[in-house]
Formats: sequence, structure tokens, C-alpha cells
Amino acid sequence: MKVVSFKICPFVQRVTALLEAKNVDYELEFISLSDKPQWFLDISPNGQVPLLITDGGEALFESDAIVEYLEEAFPALQPELSLEEKAKNRAWSYLAAKNYLVQCSAQRSPDQDVLRERSGMLGKAFDRMEKRLGDTPYFGGDSLGMVDIAWLPLLHRADIIERRSCYDFVGDRPKLKTWQRQLLRTGLAEKSVSSDFEDAFSAFYLSDQTYLGRGCAVDDCSLSEQCALDACC
Repeated sequence: MKVVSFKICPFVQRVTALLEAKNVDYELEFISLSDKPQWFLDISPNGQVPLLITDGGEALFESDAIVEYLEEAFPALQPELSLEEKAKNRAWSYLAAKNYLVQCSAQRSPDQDVLRERSGMLGKAFDRMEKRLGDTPYFGGDSLGMVDIAWLPLLHRADIIERRSCYDFVGDRPKLKTWQRQLLRTGLAEKSVSSDFEDAFSAFYLSDQTYLGRGCAVDDCSLSEQCALDACC
């Protein structure tokens, strides 16, 4: 099984995190999105990553379809769920995936006003999840599930941004913050990306072309939204 990837793509991480959670062996091949190889274009209907090439040689595209295939093809993370619970989980997972590019856009904001606007859009999804979360370690209880996997890329990237720029996308959402810490403790964030992912991610989203990249640079900066917005650092 092979996953065709672009190194910092959140849609890819959703797929590889699920493979890691299920302990499924896979090969990872990186391509350049600005110079896509012909063999990739020949088998990818939408020309996008992730692309999963199954053991049978079939090329699957679109992350939603890929993770649903993996959930059915290998032992389910939460096999006890009812059909209604599975449908609800798919909806909450879709909400995460819909905001991958919203987060990417916010991270690339060129100035303070754009960052405030774009982070506000992402914040709406975070607010919905804050209201939904309970007091269990994971979204659906005591065991990791598909919703946790879907939200991992968002919360992993928010953690990197917070540590490296002192801008906190999660903000004053205590349940979301607790969930973020729990997901990061699983180790799936690191296992599902390349060894140089954080540096590659930061080079693109925290460069001098972005407001976040030109922001806080001191070690003892308060990790708050106001830090980045008001340039307190």
C-alpha cells in the first residue's frame, strides 16, 4: 500500500494518522505539487493528494473516501458504533476537513487584519467543537475514533504555530485545549508526518512573508491571541 503525499498537506496527514492508528504498513512517496509527475497525473482523477494505491493496485483519491475505505478494510477503531453514531462521526469529521484550507489560509495571512478575519472563520468550527466535547479523553469516549483522526491535523498545526509564533488558534476553549493535548500525547502527530515536517511547515507558514512569521520571537512571550494581534512581542 502506498500513499502519495505532499509533505505539509493536512489531508494526507489525516490518512497517514489513520494508518498509524490501525498499525497498517504503508509506503509514503512525496511529490512536488508544482511539478507533478506524469505517472501521478495518469492515475489521479483530480490531480491532488492524498492518493492511496491499494495492495490490489487500485488508486483511491479524496481523503474522505480514502479514510472510509481504510475504516472498512481494516479493523474499525470503534466497532461498537451504531449506524447513527457512524453518520454523526462522519459529519464531525467533514467539519474538520472543511477547515483544513481555512487554517492553511489563516496561517499564511500577510497582515494582522487578514489574520483576524481568517482565524475568526476557523474559530467558528472550534466553537462548535468546544460545545460538543464532553469530559472523556477522546471525542467519542475512552477510545480513539475517526473524529479524533480528522481533527488531529488542525490541532497539530495549531500546536506548532503556538509554540513557534506565540499565536494560539485554539484560544480560550478549555475542552478543545484538553482534547488537543490528549491527541498529541498519542504520538500520532509525529508518526503521521515526515521527520522534517515541522521545519518544512514552519518554513512555509512562518516565513517573513507571513504575519505570524514576522511576529513574536522571544522565549517568554505570553501564548495568547492578543500577542500576535497586538504585536506585544
